[in-house]
Amino acid sequence: MLSIKEQLLLLYSAPFYLIIISIEILLTNVRLKTKNYTLKDTATNILLTLLNAGIDFGFKLVSMMVLGLVFMKSPFEDWKIGFSYWLALLIAEDFAYYWLHRFDHEVRFFWAVHVTHHSSQHFNFTTGFRSSVFEPLYRFVYFIPLAWFGFKPLDIVFMYSATQIWGTLVHTEMIGKLGWLEKIFVTPSHHRVHHASNPKYLDKNMGMFLIIWDKFFGTFQEELPEEEYAPIHYGLTKNLEKPNIIKLLFHEWHQIWKDATASDLTCNQRFNYIFGPPGYSHDGSRKTSDEMRAEEQVFLGEINGAIDATLLEPKMVSTKM
Repeated sequence: MLSIKEQLLLLYSAPFYLIIISIEILLTNVRLKTKNYTLKDTATNILLTLLNAGIDFGFKLVSMMVLGLVFMKSPFEDWKIGFSYWLALLIAEDFAYYWLHRFDHEVRFFWAVHVTHHSSQHFNFTTGFRSSVFEPLYRFVYFIPLAWFGFKPLDIVFMYSATQIWGTLVHTEMIGKLGWLEKIFVTPSHHRVHHASNPKYLDKNMGMFLIIWDKFFGTFQEELPEEEYAPIHYGLTKNLEKPNIIKLLFHEWHQIWKDATASDLTCNQRFNYIFGPPGYSHDGSRKTSDEMRAEEQVFLGEINGAIDATLLEPKMVSTKM
């Protein structure tokens, strides 16, 4: 059940993706002599996006029915379709996506779905296709307020598809910082931070199209030069050993089950293992992103303190003539 607008997006975006991916492979492997693509990783990305598309297509009837029912109950008069309508929809949809993405990172139940997208240790255009396969089962819930405000369901879905193209294109190391665009839009630099497993970068830059939400709600982090912080490391804080599709899709669910059903836990601890932040542990055996950031700050502070102390030590002056 694709609208005409979505069909046109799919028709024109597919060959465009093939072209830019080919260019990126050529530049990284030939010109820069780096191997940012592997056959297994790329094949995995494509398979995951096909699985996501299948679930999305199969569940679309339900999601569109829900959005349609809400739209019919909207107390707002029909928008006059024009520039202001599409601009308002773009901003509203991107705002809704920000919160979808943020909860995917901050609530372990949803992180178990989204973790698949972050599981690659490579960062290229095809990484954008490494989809959160089961996200279509609940994504539409975040768009219900948009339907209530009078935006047509098909237009909401179209706008999501359109901004998702931008969200795919920012998965690249080939583009540096983009000047004033960095202040408003999500750029490759912003999204490299988002995919990094360095403590300082964890759970930052959640936007798809506009970076203003991250700056307003305190989840923004600029990409820092290597001499100031550290090189970016992509993937998870603990990467999977010998990953396959089943493990990529279900490893976090399996771990949630083990954690939540362990003996001698309180009800609150079991709840936190399911709906608390990823990395929560009742005994401190694992760390959340905030805890890892705090530990890194202490560590870096100790190193800087040691360096400052060394610089302040009196120098031995030779008395030999």
